[in-house]
Amino acid sequence: MSDTLAKYKVTADVKSGIDARFEPDHLPDHYRPERATEDSSGVDLRADIERPTVIDPGESTLIPTGLHLELPSHLEAQVRPRSGLAYKSGITVLNSPGTIDSDYRGDIGVILINHSGDAYPVNVAERIAQLVIAPVVKTHFRYENSLSDTERGEGGFGHTGQD
Repeated sequence: MSDTLAKYKVTADVKSGIDARFEPDHLPDHYRPERATEDSSGVDLRADIERPTVIDPGESTLIPTGLHLELPSHLEAQVRPRSGLAYKSGITVLNSPGTIDSDYRGDIGVILINHSGDAYPVNVAERIAQLVIAPVVKTHFRYENSLSDTERGEGGFGHTGQD
């Protein structure tokens, strides 16, 4: 894990979108959250580890990224799997999506799980997940004695059948 911290302050407004400000020029490239393409929803998160870490089949581990954020209270960050890593290697984010609250200032860690039958080495600075910034709707809950009726009602998992 690196001695330096990558700290970003994220700002947002409806017209100009979200702006993540980056100050230090001396940090390694893997600290710089970048989109793979201009229209990518998320930025890549990389493993901030000193040496490769092996995840055995069926096991999970917490991988640090070295990234710290400051988000406005109306935003959250979501840690999501990389689809290629999941499809090709069976590696995904255990608590997907992982939620990063706006008041959290620590390292963004990624809990990876190995669903494959083979051990998987996570390499230094490997792209392990993606980070998506999303709006948060602040809600208030009010107790009610009853709820309105709907066609579905309380029909739960699988109640519509298989087609």
